[in-house]
Amino acid sequence: MSEDNPSAHTRAEILVQALPHMQRYDEEVVVIKYGGHAMGDKDAAKDFAEDVVLLEQSGLKPIVVHGGGPQIGRMLEKLGIKSEFRAGLRVTDEATVEIVEMVLAGSINKQIVGWISGQGGRAIGMCGKDGNMVRAKKISRTVIDPDSKIEEIVDLGFVGEPEQVNRNILDAVLKSELIPVLAPVAVGHDSQTYNVNADTFAGAISGAMHAKRLLLLTDVPGVLDKDKNLIPELTIDQCRHLIADGTITGGMIPKIETCIYALEQGVEGVVILDGKVPHATLLELFTDHGAGTLIRR
Repeated sequence: MSEDNPSAHTRAEILVQALPHMQRYDEEVVVIKYGGHAMGDKDAAKDFAEDVVLLEQSGLKPIVVHGGGPQIGRMLEKLGIKSEFRAGLRVTDEATVEIVEMVLAGSINKQIVGWISGQGGRAIGMCGKDGNMVRAKKISRTVIDPDSKIEEIVDLGFVGEPEQVNRNILDAVLKSELIPVLAPVAVGHDSQTYNVNADTFAGAISGAMHAKRLLLLTDVPGVLDKDKNLIPELTIDQCRHLIADGTITGGMIPKIETCIYALEQGVEGVVILDGKVPHATLLELFTDHGAGTLIRR
């Protein structure tokens, strides 16, 4: 849920309201998908890291899942590897998947771990391949050719979606009072490495962990109506209706599908919120007004 000017709040002002909310989330798992342009701003990244540390110190069990599309794109360009998107997903050939893993599970993952450590937290960087935490299966998408209007199956290469999550690894990490930072790279039963959409990966993790909340930090305030006003709260049925009538379109549709999946797996609530708003995570979890669109069953 939201208010008119959430960015006006400082961390100290948020904490004044926080105590009853901390009690509600005590010992509960909260999965945070961290991505978008907020991830490219160092000051915002350090603020995010400090907020995550505060969550852990307040008795919550945060799990961070991160993306890295822009960073992957820059590295591919630097190396002269052409990149193509089909059906909203990056076509990932053998050369590309090596770069994806290097950037996601390497530089970005360890950078976030470093930010959290720098704020006094104890983070551990992992990806879905570690301990066979996440098994993936290859996916394809169907698109309609604009000229012939014929449906075409698109081979996306080494792009996968979670098929199985082994929560034992994460349970052990959380029991050790560590903050897991997860890169959305997984392995298939064919031993192949797969690039997984970060939202989809976060939805699978939150569902397997029966998280209290899944927070999807994006570049928009939340779900907007046709007049571009923020919708503070939605149910699954309302989401499906808004997709059917064309209110929810484009890249917001797969985000909503991830939200619905997570809710159907037992997550209590999913929130889509603007990661560029200072302390958006704290606003959503520790205040009455929240900071985005809350979706419930």
